[in-house]
Amino acid sequence: MPNCDHDCSFCNQNCAERIEIKPTEDTKIKKIIGVLSGKGGVGKSMVSSLLAIELKEKGYEVGIMDADITGPSIPKMFGLTDQLYGDELGIFPAVSTLGIKVVSINMMLENEDDPVLWRGPILGNIIRQFYTEVHWGELDYLIIDMPPGTSDVAISVIQEIPVDEFVMVTTPSKLVSMVVAKAINMAKEVNKPITGLVENMAYVECDGCGKQISIYRNDETENVAERYGLEILAKLPLDPELASLADDGQIESYQSGSLEKLVKKLEGQILS
Repeated sequence: MPNCDHDCSFCNQNCAERIEIKPTEDTKIKKIIGVLSGKGGVGKSMVSSLLAIELKEKGYEVGIMDADITGPSIPKMFGLTDQLYGDELGIFPAVSTLGIKVVSINMMLENEDDPVLWRGPILGNIIRQFYTEVHWGELDYLIIDMPPGTSDVAISVIQEIPVDEFVMVTTPSKLVSMVVAKAINMAKEVNKPITGLVENMAYVECDGCGKQISIYRNDETENVAERYGLEILAKLPLDPELASLADDGQIESYQSGSLEKLVKKLEGQILS
């Protein structure tokens, strides 16, 4: 194209050749999983964290890229407060108690509650740096906690980073399911496979009898799964213990195995 600046992240031209971005020389990642929803507040960061923890507990080397630049929450949940540092070749990720590698904009700000008032192109550059300038080392899985919606940042991730597949997070709500459908269609348009659906806030459990109580009249996730031919891989409850541990930076202490079906599906793909 004439006047091309070779920045493909915000270009809508379907060029035959796009600039391939590459990670640092010491980085080798077997599989990149994007955790996507299309809507904020449904629990993408929680699912990203739990997935990383369960994979790590299985013995895999795991990293989390916090791509929600304007609303980062991964460091808080893992109790990571130190700022990132680097050398002349790149940035070193923070490492959690279990050994999960984490990169987030919150660990690059002077104060964690400083707002990120940047426009799309700058946000896209940050995402690019998180992939190309971080010493991720050898990872079996890199989990990308995607930003909400189908914004410039989400498009940057999809177009520039070689994401292998997406895990979709939804709730039983009709409104959320409608917006999630947009994210599903976005993934399909760029020919990225979808591993399956994780339904968050699916129910609450009675302290007295253990009965699962639905908080929505209708479970729209079933309809979305049927419409797009996707498998529901987990139904997560509203769990006060999980919320408390995440608030206290102790999410790695949570014992659930609630994503076991998703983990097994990802394991089967990486071992095949």
